Amino acid sequence: MAAMLRALIILMFGILVIQLINLQVIHGANYKNQSAINAIREVPIPAARGLIYDRNGKPIVENTARFTVTITPNDLPDDKAPTVYLALSNAIDIPVSDIQKAVADSIKAQGEFSPAVIKNDIDRDTALILLEMEPRTPGMKVQVDPARQYLTGDLLSHVLGYVGPITADEYSTLSSQGYGYNDYVGQTGVESTYETQLRGKAGAKLVEVDAAGRELRTMSERPPIDGANVVLSVDLDLQQQVTDILKQYSVGSDNATAAVMNIQTGEILSMVSLPSYDANVFSGKLSQAQVNDLINAPGKPLVDHTIGEQYPPGSTFKTIVGSAALQEGIASESTTITSHGYITIENEFDPNVVYVYPDWAPLGALDFKGGVAMSSDVYFYYLAGGFPKENFRGLGQEKIAQYARAFGLGQATGIDIPGEVDGLVPDTKWKQDNIGEAWVLGDTYNYGIGQGYVAATPLQMLDAVAAIGNGGKLITPHVVKEYRDSMGNIYDPIATQVRSQLPVDAANLQIMRDAMRQSVTAGVARNAASSVVEVAGKTGTAEFGDKKADGTYDTHGWFVGFAPYNDPKYAVMVFVQHGTGGNDASPAASAIFSYLFAPKTTPAPSGTPSGTVEPGATDEPTTSAPEPTPFEIPTPLPGTFVPNPAPIVTDTPALETPAPTDTPEPVPTATSEPPPDTPTPEPIAERIYKHPEGAL
Repeated sequence: MAAMLRALIILMFGILVIQLINLQVIHGANYKNQSAINAIREVPIPAARGLIYDRNGKPIVENTARFTVTITPNDLPDDKAPTVYLALSNAIDIPVSDIQKAVADSIKAQGEFSPAVIKNDIDRDTALILLEMEPRTPGMKVQVDPARQYLTGDLLSHVLGYVGPITADEYSTLSSQGYGYNDYVGQTGVESTYETQLRGKAGAKLVEVDAAGRELRTMSERPPIDGANVVLSVDLDLQQQVTDILKQYSVGSDNATAAVMNIQTGEILSMVSLPSYDANVFSGKLSQAQVNDLINAPGKPLVDHTIGEQYPPGSTFKTIVGSAALQEGIASESTTITSHGYITIENEFDPNVVYVYPDWAPLGALDFKGGVAMSSDVYFYYLAGGFPKENFRGLGQEKIAQYARAFGLGQATGIDIPGEVDGLVPDTKWKQDNIGEAWVLGDTYNYGIGQGYVAATPLQMLDAVAAIGNGGKLITPHVVKEYRDSMGNIYDPIATQVRSQLPVDAANLQIMRDAMRQSVTAGVARNAASSVVEVAGKTGTAEFGDKKADGTYDTHGWFVGFAPYNDPKYAVMVFVQHGTGGNDASPAASAIFSYLFAPKTTPAPSGTPSGTVEPGATDEPTTSAPEPTPFEIPTPLPGTFVPNPAPIVTDTPALETPAPTDTPEPVPTATSEPPPDTPTPEPIAERIYKHPEGAL
């Protein structure tokens, strides 16, 4: 009996020893790690997001505090979970079921040791109440996170963008880069493109916590590296001026846009898109109803119309067609074409069918500069598609497309903010693939005057005219000038990027610049003239939409140009959705140029970073000399024909002569040639007009 008892005792001790070995030797490391996790926790320390300034050191974006209430599931005792949920529900007015779901979703996404966000953007008073509740509600904590405050309201929203909660897709991509499930990330604009530079690098601290997750002491700490401060190329004062001017000249339009660019560096000094929105709405509470209101608002305020939409460029496209014609030998400076108000083209299958392609007015004999200055559609019908009756050879659609692409159309400019569209450079293949029709001569005529299928963003047209002004360099535009540290030291200026060189000789570009200058001094762009600087430019009035009852169309108004004419520094683009080039876009551009080049004496403001003062960069706008009074441009009726040759219009009319503007370019009577069995209309006599002997 005693022997059996001893054996039993030995067996029991053996089992105990085996279990001790199992716990301490075999699984000891695992249990030790779990114990350490419960006692020591790594807490991230967010880096301060970099600030944003204008080119002269004026603050545009600052950081403020955002209060967020969270629950860390591992710190929440099972028996107290209902109590904590109920107390939190009463404090922040959120159903218990929503709190439970937020915790469950967080556990699934990032585990039990990471805090689950229950509610963002709680007010300060509620945050103080929750802080008092923390000792009695284990697992709950109030976080203080940085938030963005946009000091300029809606003035720069499309350029700046905003910061928003990280999405599930973004988290799956960025988690490996140190982003948390509850982080905020740049969503659009500069905030998105320069996310890496602005964000900085988060730090961390090792803290000892009790069973309820309350911090007992900090064991070690790695400080964060704050994000870089970003200095824009944008001049805040100029941005305000351009916005005010554009609003004045776009009354009645759903949207409008204007921009100013340094043609040598690609720096954007101002970029305005109307309507705009206040980016601060995305820094706080935002309901779905508010989001829907922004999405459905007239004019699409969330869209940057400068880069995010494409339009027919109208007669601004003639700068490209004209440059191409000079380079290809289709035209020279002295090439003379007479506009009697229209041309006629016979149907290739039935000569009794005649198509009429009108000019906006009978302009008479024009050389190359006169054709550009007066924006003659007939002149550019010749350059684009030729005129078979006179054996005048045009560029043809392939060459037009080739040069359009060389000037940057049909592809993004590469500006450093997201949302840019490519535009459209059509050709024979594109029409066959997308429309299912062959390319015809009428398409080429429309192409030559910037109508038909061709489409460009306003920024593309600004970039193209800048290349004409700077001697042929197609430069990538950018809105960020440089990065600076918290002490104001520059450590990464943005370099000028030349994408390509235009395939146009310097002499031909000079002819185009001269023609654009003549358009301002004695042509259709006279309302763009400024009393303080010599402007060269080109207007455009592009038809769009359905034909109205009176036979006309709605029109977009365009202006692109540069100044000073003899030593170009800045290019300006103005686009008005419902307007004309001569009466809306041109006078707006005149006001912008005048502000840019008016003498300024106010020094640049002092600030964290300080930069070179550009024209127009002052605290208070300086009143410039009185501007020429804009005159109303008569708009001839589309399709008005003059049966007899009109009087010759000289290439340089006297300044006091009323000058027509770039009136709507009527859609030709037919833009494609119908098959032979199409009913034949009443023929138009071929002798309706006759070109002068020897005209090209």
